[in-house]
This record gives sequence, C-alpha cells and structure tokens, in this order.
Amino acid sequence: MLTETNTLQPFLLPAVAPLSGALDAALQRSIDTKTKPPGALGLIEVLAHRLGAIQQTLTPTVTQPTIVVFAADHGISVEGVSPYPHEVTAQMVANFLAGGAAINVFAELNSITLRIVNAGVATPIPGAAQPQDASVAPGTANMLHASAMSEAQLNDALSRGASIVREISASDCNVIGFGEMGIGNTSSAALLMHLLADVPLAHCTGRGTGLDDAGLAKKLALLQQVAARARTVLPANTTAAPRGVLRECGGFEIAMMVGAILRAGHDGMCIVIDGFIASAALLAARALRPAVIDYCVFAHQSDEAGHALMLQHMGATPLLALGMRLGEGTGAALAIPLLRAATTFLCNMASFESAGVSDRSDD
Repeated sequence: MLTETNTLQPFLLPAVAPLSGALDAALQRSIDTKTKPPGALGLIEVLAHRLGAIQQTLTPTVTQPTIVVFAADHGISVEGVSPYPHEVTAQMVANFLAGGAAINVFAELNSITLRIVNAGVATPIPGAAQPQDASVAPGTANMLHASAMSEAQLNDALSRGASIVREISASDCNVIGFGEMGIGNTSSAALLMHLLADVPLAHCTGRGTGLDDAGLAKKLALLQQVAARARTVLPANTTAAPRGVLRECGGFEIAMMVGAILRAGHDGMCIVIDGFIASAALLAARALRPAVIDYCVFAHQSDEAGHALMLQHMGATPLLALGMRLGEGTGAALAIPLLRAATTFLCNMASFESAGVSDRSDD
C-alpha cells in the first residue's frame, strides 16, 4: 500500500489515443452493402462499425470477453444512505464466489469470464473462497466529515485497477466490462455526476437498493452536505477536477474502475459500460482522458435515477433498456451477445454482390 507524503506524485495515467478514422469509410461500405436495406439492423450496424473501428479491422471479433466486479465499502453507509448494512458487501462477494448471483448466471450463460476483486471491503468475506485481493483499505472514510480517501489511496486504487486490466489484456481478451458491489455506492456515483457533470444533485440521487420516500429525502440531504464540504477543498470549477472529486466523494471500487477503464482504452479494448455506477466511473475517466469514450459501448439504461441524464450528458446511446438497476455488471453481461451478433453480421453476412442479389436503384 502506498504511503502518503508531502511529495506524493500522482499516478501516471495510461495514455489513450483517439480512434483512427482510417477504416471508417471501408467499414461503412461493408455494412451498407450487406443484403439488407441501409440501416435496417439499427444499432447492430452502429455497434459493428464501432467494434471495427476500435480493433482497426473489417473483421472484428469478440475474444475471451471478461467482466471484472470490484467490491468495496463506503464510510457514509453508517449514515443510513442505504437500507442495507455495509456487511452485505462482504456477504454478496461470498455469493459471487459461490456462483449464486445474477452476474454469475448471466456470465455463465453467455460464456463470459468473471473476475471478482476486493477493492476495499470493510468486513471479512465469509467462506474459504476469496476474491482477488487488491484492497486499498477496509472501506473509505465517511465523506460526510472528511475526504473519502487520501491522495495516496486514490493513486493506489487507480494503479491497481490499471494493473488488473493490463494482465487481462495480455491474455488476449479484447472485450471487457466492469461491475461493482458496495453498499452506499449510488451515493458516490450521484456526487460524481453532480460535481463532474454539473447536474443538480436532486436529479442525480435515486433510491439505490430500495429506499422509501423518507429514506430518499434523508439521502439527498446528506449528499447535499457532502457536496458542500467537498466544495470547500475543490476548485470552483469541479468539472475540471476529476482527481479531486474522486478523492473527496469516490469509492475504492469506483476509483479502481477508473484506472481499469483507462488501461482498457490504452490497450485498445472494447469497454462495455454497465449501469449508473460504471457510468460514473467513466465520467471521471473521460474527464482525465477524453478519448477513452471512443472505446466504449453502453450496455443499458439503468432504472436508477440519474442514469438517463448521465448517458445524455455523455452523448451515449444504450443498447438495452430493461428497467434494471442491480449493478454487478449484469447489464454488460446481457449486452455482450449483441457484440457477438454485430461482429458475426459484419464478418459473415453476404453482400449483394456475393449473394447475386440486385442492390437497390436510386434512379
């Protein structure tokens, strides 16, 4: 674990190059000359183009798709921002390891490798099976009263997330998604959205794991206090201070996901963005390295309050809208078959010429 000093240097973020447009015209020509009316496959065509552009090939693939679930606790959970105690984080990690969660069954169904990472779970994880240990600390500080993490801890989380993806990328995986588990993490995500996207906090704050109206009102009031505290130590323009916002209001699993997203973009992987929490991590990653969004596809629009606005802020079109708000990477797991469909369409579907079918006439 890093030790904070007065001369602490920030983690050197992975560089992310903008996508080359060299193949754009050829990809579009390949898509448009398939045996179908132009645009008839809708978002599948857009997805095929994006995958070809990311991989810089007319024949993209989905190879060894992987979802990494980062788990960590949040100090603010003691304030009652969730109806569940923070011990549920460790219990759900044990459930992931036992194969009993939604992400397990969807990943198995769709032949997706699943990796569970302890980014900072506060209590011991029950059972003999244990996740990959990348723990920064046993949960963040209570951000109502202090920075969620130190600068050293932020560096540690970013670095560890990037290292995990570097290892996965080296195993020939070219499609990666991220999930999370952490009681209280919708509070962090709402604050990141508020401070990085300049959206009113009331529009960013939802019911999380199932708050009633009174619980939601309490959560919003608490987050308003957190935002006020954070603004006393952040620059006036918080949208230009992603590291500071992560330090003041983030979670270890979110910061680790930021490092992971940036490394995935650096390595030219297709990044499948899940729901509200993962999108908040991308919001911070994009503020740090704007080109990273070029490598992303958006799995679904979560039913968590604020996600539709967050997607709109990033100019994103989700592949699915199923009314889900579970997290864990479940939306990413359900969207990866659509990536496979897009690559199969682009690589295997006949063209008008190869099939001997007359193309349309515009005369």
